[in-house]
Amino acid sequence: MNRNLRGTLMKKEYDFSQAKRNPYSGQLKKTITIRIDEDSITYFKDMADETGLPYQVLMNMYLKDCAENKRKLDIKWTK
Repeated sequence: MNRNLRGTLMKKEYDFSQAKRNPYSGQLKKTITIRIDEDSITYFKDMADETGLPYQVLMNMYLKDCAENKRKLDIKWTK
């Protein structure tokens, strides 16, 4: 779009008084830093190659499934 046309399409002010909040904003993803062992990353990257989905999406889907189904780890501590 050329510069002159762009200037004619933009208003000097916009009225947001009737605007509504994004109903999906609660479902947005949050960026975090997490340490994951190389074997786990390789597992999900291999699965990503098989499915065509990014490995981060697969990891999120797995974790979301765990949270939604309230899955618990069966951890047995030994001395």
